[in-house]
This record gives sequence, C-alpha cells and structure tokens, in this order.
Amino acid sequence: MLTRASLTIRLHPNDDVVIARTQLVSGTRIAGENVTVAGLVPPGHKIATRAIRAGQPVRRYDQIIGFASRDIAPGEHVHLNNLAMGSFERDYAYGADAKPTAYVPQPATFRGIVRADGRVATRNYLGILSTVNCSATVAQAIADRVTASGALGRYPNVDGVVALTHGSGCGMDTHGEGMTLLRRTLGGYARHANFAGVLIVGLGCEANQVSSLLGAESLAEGPLLRTFSIEDTGGSAKTVARGVAMIEEMLPHANAVEREPVPAAHIVVGLQCGGSDGYSGITANPALGAAVDLLVRHGGTAILSETPEIYGAEHLLTRRAVSRAVGEKLVARIRWWETYTRREEGEMNNNPSPGNKAGGLTTILEKSLGAVAKGGTTNLVDVYEYAQAVTAKGFVYMDTPGYDPVSATGQVAGGANLICFTTGRGSAYGCAPAPSLKLATNSALWAKQEEDIDLNCGEIADGSATVDQVGRRLFDLLLATASGDRTKSETHGYGQNEFGPWQLGAVM
Repeated sequence: MLTRASLTIRLHPNDDVVIARTQLVSGTRIAGENVTVAGLVPPGHKIATRAIRAGQPVRRYDQIIGFASRDIAPGEHVHLNNLAMGSFERDYAYGADAKPTAYVPQPATFRGIVRADGRVATRNYLGILSTVNCSATVAQAIADRVTASGALGRYPNVDGVVALTHGSGCGMDTHGEGMTLLRRTLGGYARHANFAGVLIVGLGCEANQVSSLLGAESLAEGPLLRTFSIEDTGGSAKTVARGVAMIEEMLPHANAVEREPVPAAHIVVGLQCGGSDGYSGITANPALGAAVDLLVRHGGTAILSETPEIYGAEHLLTRRAVSRAVGEKLVARIRWWETYTRREEGEMNNNPSPGNKAGGLTTILEKSLGAVAKGGTTNLVDVYEYAQAVTAKGFVYMDTPGYDPVSATGQVAGGANLICFTTGRGSAYGCAPAPSLKLATNSALWAKQEEDIDLNCGEIADGSATVDQVGRRLFDLLLATASGDRTKSETHGYGQNEFGPWQLGAVM
C-alpha cells in the first residue's frame, strides 16, 4: 500500500522519475529521493530524480517512456519541454511470461437473463439499428415515440428501447473494408444478448442494403428481428408509425424474462480508458487489471483494446501470449497501424490528447504502459480484429482505434456485455445496450464529479486502499451491475449517442 506521508510516488527502483501526489512548488524537498523541486509541478506530473543527459532514455514503470530532448537536472519537471519520442527495439519474447491460470473451485454468480439459445444478458433492451445515415432520424423517432408513449410502463422487465444510428452506410465501396467493418458491427449488435429484439431500418437505395447486411452477417428475420425501409413504406411519418407498431409487437416477448443465478463465466467486459492522467497507470488501470484477473479466474472474459494506446507497450502483452501465433497476431495489428498512420501522413504519437498531457502524460509510450495495466496479469489467449465475435474465455485483445466510443462499439459488437471505463479527467460516456462503469483515477475528480462516476480508485494514491482491495470492490461491482444494478451513466441516459462504428476507406 502507498503511504500518505510521501509527496511523490515511486513506481520502480530503476525509474528516473517520481510522480507528484499534489502540486509541488520550487524548493520543496522530496524525502527519500535526495532532490529539491525546481519550478512548479502539477499533481500527477513527473519529477526527475537524477541527472539525465540529452538523448538518454527516461524510464517509468522500469520501461522507456521517451528520450530526453535536452539535459534534465534532478528535481526538474519532466514533460513536453524536455521529453520526446524516440525509436528503440522491443523484445517481444513470445509467451515468456505465460503461466497456468489458477481458476477458483467455486466460481461467483450473478443474476443474468438466459436467452433461449443459451446466451446470457446483463440487460434487456429492444434496439433499433439504421443501415445508413439517411434512416437515422426515423430510427431515433421510433425509439422516442415508444418511450414517450408510456408503453414501457406495462413491461417492467424491458430496460428500454434504444436507437443506435451512425453517419455511414453509403458513398462507400460495397465490397471494401469499410463496408465489411460496418456490417460486422451492425451484425454483432443485432445478435447481442442484451437485445431481446432488434428492428433494422433502411432507406432503400443505400450502399448498405438491408438484404446484403443480412446475407453478409447470416441474420434471419423473425418475430424478434424485423427489417424494412423508408422508401418501401412510403415516407417518414409512415415509417415511424410502422416501426412503432413493430416494436410494440416485440414488447410482450421481450418482457417475458426473469433473472436467474448464472456463473460469472458469462461476463464479457470491455476495458476502456479515456481522459487519462498521470495517476491512471498507478490507480484505476491497475485496479481494473486486478478485477480482470479475478474475473478470468472465475471463468469470465475481458477485452483489452485501443491499439494506438498500447503502442510501445505491446511487448508486455506478447510475453503473456499463450502461443507465438497469438503474439504475432497482435504484432501484425501494430504493423497495420504503423502503415495506416504513414498512409494518412500521421504518427502513432498523435496521442496523448491535450487533456492527457494536462494530466501529466507526455508520450504515447508513457500512456500505453499505464493503459496495458487494465489487462491484469493472466495469459493473452487470443487476438481479434474490430467487431469480430469474441469466442475465447479469458483475457483477449481486440484491435480498435483509441477513440473511446469507436473502440467500445467494436467491443460490444464482439459480445461485451459490460464496459469498465477509467478516467482521470472526467470523460462523459455510456454504452447501450451494455452498462458502463466509470472509475476515477484520483480522489479530487471523484469529489468533483461523483454523480458521473461509479468507483473511486484514487484511494490507492491517497494511501487508504491497495490495488487488490479496490480490484476486489470492482469485481463485486461488476457482479452487481451484471445483475441489474444501474450505473451512473445509465441513470443520466447515456448510451445511444455513443454508438460509433469505425469508418475506414474513402468516402465517395
């Protein structure tokens, strides 16, 4: 456990920096580090503990987070003014740290909803999906009309009717990568266990034809999967009325469910971090990793994602791969991103964001090393492309962008029925149909924005709790949320506007 006494946090004996617990002013003596602060250092930011020459690597977590862009004196604030990216070799050491998983003899349970085909839901929604941006307005209108009518009051087991719309679906290659990703995402949502039924609304002339979507994703229409288009129906008002009638036909079927005890193995949690700060890799992300380790030992699944935000730390994951083939799948996605960013005349260090930098993160290497802590310590058992169905049990990886709504959309399409989202800046987020838990990295954020956040992991930095203690609390919170307890984002109505399929390829 960290103690309250120290003004800073040292993460590893070999590190060149320590992290400020609170704002430190020039002249402050750092006990135990034999350094005096030079200048103003905000909370969560780094302080050099030894002299670092220009060009030398700088280490945090005993890993390289960048290179000194000029000479750095002991006690100096280490940030954008003196730390920069640089190239270095990673030792992927495939499988070197893989080890047998110690499964618990009596796994935990939660109260889930068992579907007729055996899938288990944590929520019970009806969903309305649009094939194209042109049908987004009527899709939303159908959901709004049903909700405003008060009809849901007669169906207490239905959590709601949500419309998930997007800005794509036409002006794109019908056989291209972008269309494949869109259809795979929509197909994943149409099959999601948290949807009791789904209505798919098209325009009629779009590139992403309803029939092509159903064919590509092997979806079959039935009482709880209905489709139609605006052009066939004859206009917006008629479309909304028809859609409302279809949803009302589904409601009695959707309501005919009961929660029952099921093993924690049915939990699939997507791991996200957004608005990260200098505490993310010390508090909330490791606590989430501890909860993930517990979940895996109870038979469940966790999905780490955001490939641009594990860049530079991927070697820590390849070492945990159950096989060289799994590790190489991850490295192949890293190489794809390097090629992709070069093609777009960008760079992988486009991250951290301005908010991340204000919170104390300087390079993508530093952010990535903290981000991978969300994945705990168990074996990496498989790697998936965006929105692919996750079938493995245990800790897995899905290739997604770092942009949180797009990343989580891919995870939910892959089957995530819960999301855990760490934040040090107060990111606003929710994710229908999967409930999303928000975790604060520091107690100041918790005190300021408790109405949006479900768990304070800042107690770790405060010295009042350990990573394992907070991880256990989070594991218990996962079980309660999967059993139906509402998250803060659900009470505020987040979830519909955060649906964001990854758009790739030319807009024609």
